[in-house]
Amino acid sequence: MNNVLDLSFAEFTSSIEELGESSFRADQIWRWLWQKRCLDFSEMTNLSKGLREKLGSLYALQRPKVQVVKKSRDGTIKFLLRLVDQELIETVLIPEKDHYTQCISSQVGCALGCTFCSTGQMGFKRNMTPGEILGQVLVGLSYLENEESSLPLRNVVFMGMGEPLLNWPRVRQSLEVLRDPRGLNFSYRRVTVSTVGIPDKLKEFAASGLASLAVSLHAPDQKLRSRIMPRAAALVSVDELVRMLGSLPLRPRQRITIEYILIGGVNDEIKQARDLNRLLSHLKGKINLIALNPSPEIGYLQPDQKRILAFERYLWDKGQTVHLRKSKGCDIQAACGQLRNAKVQQ
Repeated sequence: MNNVLDLSFAEFTSSIEELGESSFRADQIWRWLWQKRCLDFSEMTNLSKGLREKLGSLYALQRPKVQVVKKSRDGTIKFLLRLVDQELIETVLIPEKDHYTQCISSQVGCALGCTFCSTGQMGFKRNMTPGEILGQVLVGLSYLENEESSLPLRNVVFMGMGEPLLNWPRVRQSLEVLRDPRGLNFSYRRVTVSTVGIPDKLKEFAASGLASLAVSLHAPDQKLRSRIMPRAAALVSVDELVRMLGSLPLRPRQRITIEYILIGGVNDEIKQARDLNRLLSHLKGKINLIALNPSPEIGYLQPDQKRILAFERYLWDKGQTVHLRKSKGCDIQAACGQLRNAKVQQ
């Protein structure tokens, strides 16, 4: 039985019309699924009993099941979720000043194997379905509602497990539901997709206008990127990637976010800040600097705080827009690069 959350609005409307119902009815049910977030067709009280029973016989209504919830000292909340085939994924609610940002996964594991990322050490299991991707957001919203949180969920970032553009058809459908006013109704400014740069999908993503773009660069030259991100570097050279980014269609005030994880003794020297500035000098972008979050699976070290600040200061002095991101959830292995599904401790 297919999960109704895996359907696009067009697919769902077509199936409802085949039952002899109007497109208005499809719209009504769709809002029950995504806005009222009902867990069972029987809860759709303004539908006839017969239609509710038909829907229940045709479709499953399945969200990922919450296995473990961990709370950090800084307020970050991490969920270990079990999918219908028993695979495990993680998603994280990150508290900001007046809202939460949810970091969601798009694949079980990751095929890219970046050497500084715990998810990359898991290997790749499979792509996630649209319902599994969006189900994470439904879990996050329901949790905050049940906890009577004073902070709303305002941002969604595809920065969890997996490379979103290697699962582009399903990620695209998820973005359409996230943006749909009848669905989850997020602004494109409130949704960000992070990618290492998949050449044949970048232009398609940018042309869709469905979300903001963040690019995981992490090195200012091809030699270093090949060392720390060998599979990503093999897809496209650093120079060609930046050239491609410069040619993407952007909205008037839109900028591309360049993500750069600072790894102690690897890519955190002033020489590399100089090379990064030169590389990005003509790009309409901003730079997010992130200090490495250590994990048992990787052998890299966090950079010294003085080197972090010197790296940031150099870029600012050269006119770059730079944001030094503060890692959250490190004590529960929920920070950037730490998500993995293996043996989460209770």
